[in-house]
Order: sequence, then structure tokens, then C-alpha cells
Amino acid sequence: MQEKGTISIHTENIFPIIKKFLYSDHEIFLRELVSNAVDATQKIKRLATLGQYKGELGDITVEVSFDEKKKTITISDKGLGMTAEEIKKYINQIAFSGATEFVEKFKDAKDANEIIGKFGLGFYSAFMVAKNVEIHTLSYQDGAEPAIWTCDGSTEFEIKKGKKKERGTDIILHINEDSEEFLDKWKLQGILDKYCKFLPVPIKFGTKSESVEDGVDDKGDKKWKSLEVDNIINTTSPIWTKSPSDLKDEDYLAFYKSLYPMSEDPLFWIHLNVDYPFNLTGVLYFPKVKNEFELQRNKIKLFSRQVFITDEVKDIVPEFLMLLHGVIDSPDIPLNVSRSFLQADGNVKKINNYITKKVADKLSELFKKDRKAYEEKWNDIGLFVKYGMISEEKFYEKGKEFTLLKNTKNEYFTLDEYLEKVKAIQTDKNEQTVFLYATDLNKQDSFIDSANKKDYDVLVLDSPIDSHFIQHIETKIEKTQLKRVDADVVEKLIQKDSTYANLLTEDQSKSVKELFEKAINNKNYSVEIEGLSPEEMPVTITMEEWMRRMKDMAQTGGGPMSFYGSLPDSYKVAINGNHPVVDKILKAEGEEAQLKLAKQAFDLAMLSQGLLTGKDLTAFVKRSVEMI
Repeated sequence: MQEKGTISIHTENIFPIIKKFLYSDHEIFLRELVSNAVDATQKIKRLATLGQYKGELGDITVEVSFDEKKKTITISDKGLGMTAEEIKKYINQIAFSGATEFVEKFKDAKDANEIIGKFGLGFYSAFMVAKNVEIHTLSYQDGAEPAIWTCDGSTEFEIKKGKKKERGTDIILHINEDSEEFLDKWKLQGILDKYCKFLPVPIKFGTKSESVEDGVDDKGDKKWKSLEVDNIINTTSPIWTKSPSDLKDEDYLAFYKSLYPMSEDPLFWIHLNVDYPFNLTGVLYFPKVKNEFELQRNKIKLFSRQVFITDEVKDIVPEFLMLLHGVIDSPDIPLNVSRSFLQADGNVKKINNYITKKVADKLSELFKKDRKAYEEKWNDIGLFVKYGMISEEKFYEKGKEFTLLKNTKNEYFTLDEYLEKVKAIQTDKNEQTVFLYATDLNKQDSFIDSANKKDYDVLVLDSPIDSHFIQHIETKIEKTQLKRVDADVVEKLIQKDSTYANLLTEDQSKSVKELFEKAINNKNYSVEIEGLSPEEMPVTITMEEWMRRMKDMAQTGGGPMSFYGSLPDSYKVAINGNHPVVDKILKAEGEEAQLKLAKQAFDLAMLSQGLLTGKDLTAFVKRSVEMI
């Protein structure tokens, strides 16, 4: 057996294109070749199970090795093997059956992600790093002769009789000068850890030292000795391939720690397992997120038949669940030619919907099973749930049953429960029910106190997503408004038919307004005289709800009016016409004394809001000392 020939393609430009355009992503050659070795091994196992292969399977470990001196990397399997005719069919013909179309389509391609795999080019990714490739193979079939195929990256190849004695295939890569970085133990180990950590066949890469017990010493203490053992880089049966009934909590937690060694334990997890209308398995974990909104992304790993593909899963996993951690494995996810990017199609949408439903069902189950435990987790999972409520209509319909609102007394309510709680007392004269909320309990304490005096309840909505969540809730619950507790004086937040009359005359009101405008001397603060309870503060500074909400939304990713984020802050200064301080200002002798008191009252209000800083704060302190 000896044959030289030309790979049957209509152009000789195929290899330069492979080398040029795959170079940016060249480490994937190892993923492709190891995956092929695992496929061949899986097939011989299948034939043995079906009784079509009668021989001994023996050790079926796939081995990756390298020789720094000879500048070679070898991938060996004990799988099906190939005959010379099969080499010609699978390596020379099928792999390039679409080569002409390939060259036409991809001669202008910009990077590797447009190429590998599209035309069976997985094997040929070897030529990204190798100047010469050898295949030494022996088929499992009775009477088969061993064969060697060699190719130097041109369209020329040679097949001759080989000397291989055992079933399987060795692929030997003679590494080119540009790729000698791969002749390094730690580089190869890193690539194998990344792509092959969970392949279903054992993969050996050299050896490692392991300590084992070696009897006891004179004192009765254990002795240890060091043994060189095979370095098996993968776990062949990761937990997502097992039945949930066969797993314990500690199995899920141990797997989580293997994926994310430095992370805290997750709150809970969801085991995915569906085989119709698509195949999908996996485990998704809810981590402790708090408010670190962006830091957590790209933590879900996508596999296809246990081969790692990517951690860019935004098309498969709904946007609001991108903060989850874990693994998804599906052979039905349509990957582009590089197996690195997803193609949009019906299956992706179905998978997206399935994951959304599974997450909603899990949260509903946790809520109904142990509400108290669910409430304790709410600070950690609230971000997911609110994000889902905003971004996924189907999730909103389920989510409204287990979405919680927390008030300043640390009590929790579902949306319906809360509406029922406050409807009687917090409905205004226009029949709008008003939910009051705070974003900073310390800064807004005086406003919360004013609301509590009227027996109004105040929610705590202080996560980055809440400005968008508030906007969404208002569109969903009829005749309901949400107002931040410091958006106006308490009488104006929930307007009733009965209000306090302003006891100042028209001239007095005009005079007080002019005094405060002069004392403040800032066009961004508009002064109004209000008829409020004498127990309320003499001066209250607020930002109108709508304007402040737009500014909040602009800070966390826009919203329909995100341009408001660039506008200067503008405030309303409400002067309580019924407060004794205002009467004192009017009765002070001379305009200078009146202005000094007005400025002092205004600065006190600024101080209570945390708005008084720098020179204004220094001047206030000096003035306060003088007035004592």
C-alpha cells in the first residue's frame, strides 16, 4: 500500500486561507482533535454494546503528549481507527467536499469565527499550528491493515502502509516555528482544562505526583509516600449528566466549587433536563449577587456533548438570568462554523423560553414551600426577579406571585398583598393608590418620619434596578403610583380633600417667598409657600418624582428619557407657612436679620438631605456658632 495524490479540490488556496484566518483562534486545534478522538472512542464503545465489535475494549483513555525536542504534539485514541480507504474518504474527500464553496465564501472573511467546522474543517485546524501532520491508524475491522497519512499543508498527501499494532489513531503534529508556544506543559494543560474538562472519555496528559498512605511510623503516625500517577484532566460524568435523584446537595456544591473556586456557596440551583422538543441538560446556580450588577456576567458555560464551547450565552439564556452561574449542555444549539458563536433560530428561542419557565417554577416552589426562608434570600435574589419582571412578559405573569416588596419595618409583601395593605389609607382624592418608597433610609429619615406620622407605609427600593422596576410596576397595576418619600412634602405626596390652610396673608406669603429666593440665590431652587402642619419642618427640599426618576434611570442604563441625566439638578423648596420659624423670620428686625434666619432654615433643610457641602457647610457652621 503506497499512494501519493492531490486532495480533490478545485483550488490550491485552501490551506493558506485556513492558516491565515484561523490563526487568531489557534488554541482550538486541540479542542477539535481531542473531540474527534473522543468521538471515535464513543463509537467503538457503542459498537461493542450493540455486539458489532467482539474484541476487548481495553483501556480507552485518550492521551495527549508532546515532545519539546522533536517539536511534536500527539493525540492518541483507541477508538474505531481507519482503513486507507476511509482516510481517503473522510480526510481527503468529505472534509473538503465543500472546499470550493468554502474558498468563495470565506476568502474575504475577517476572523476564525466565520470558518471552522462549516465544511468539516475541524481536523484541518491542525494546520494552524503544524507544518506537517501525520495520521497513524489501525481500523477495528478484522483483517484491517495499518495506514499512515501525511500532509505538509499543501494539497499533496501520501498514504502508505503503517506499523501500528493496536486499534485506534495517533495524530502527530509537527509544530511550526510560529506556534512553538504550544510545546509547553502548562499551556497545553490550560487548554485541556478549558475545553476538555468534562469530556465523557478519560483524557491523560502526562503524570502527576500523588501522596498515598505508606503504613505507620514508630510512633504510630501515618506515613506517606509520593507516587507518579496518570494525570487525568477530566471528569467523565459531570453532575449535569446524572439524574437529580442520584445527587445530594453536597454534590451540587462541590461541582459549583470546582467551577468557581473563590465564590461563596450559591443560594440554590436548578437542574435542567429536557429531551423534547430539543435536548438540553445543565445546572444553573443562583449566586449571592447583591448590587454588583455588571461584575457577575459571563459565568454560565455552554457545552455541546460535554465539549466546552463558550461562556457567551446571551442568546440562549434570557438577559435577566445572565447573572446566574453554571453549565448548559445541548447538542441542538446551532453554532456557527467556529462552534464559538450562536446562530439565531427557533431552537434557541425555545431553549430561552424553557429556561425562563424552569427558573420561574423553581422560585414559585421555594416561595410556597417555605416563605420565611424565601424572604431571607430576597435581598440576594431580588435583583434577578425584578430584572425578569421588567424584561420578560412571560416571567412577569408568573413572577408577580413571588416578587416581594420590603418596607422600612422589614416586613415583606407580594404585590397583591401590599396593594391590599395600603389601599384604604394611601389612596388620594383622584382614587390613585400611592406606594411611597425610600432609597436611602439614613438620608430620607425625616421624610419617612413625616409619612409614618400619617400612618403611611414606606417601601425600601434601593437596588440599581429599582428605578426601572418602579416604572414597570406603574404600567402593570391599575390606578397605582409610586413616589419617593422625599419627592414632595407629605401632604402633596398623597393629596387628600382635607388639607392645612396657609395661615399667612397674601402679602406675607409674597414677602417670605422673596426673602428665601434672595437668601438662596440659586435658579435651580424654586420656592413655594405651602400650608402644612406646624409639626412639619419649616423648610423642605425635594426633587420632583418624575425628574428624579429619569435621572436615576439614566444612571443605570437609560430609559426612555435618559437625556434628563445630563440636565442640572433642580429642586423645589417648600416653605411651611404655618411653622413658628416662618413667623419669627417675618418679625425679625431688618432685612439682614430676616435673610440670615431664612438662610439658616434653608441650610438646615439642605443639611438634612446631605446636600450641604464645602464652603456652604463651613459658612453654616460659623453662622450657627454666632447664633447660639
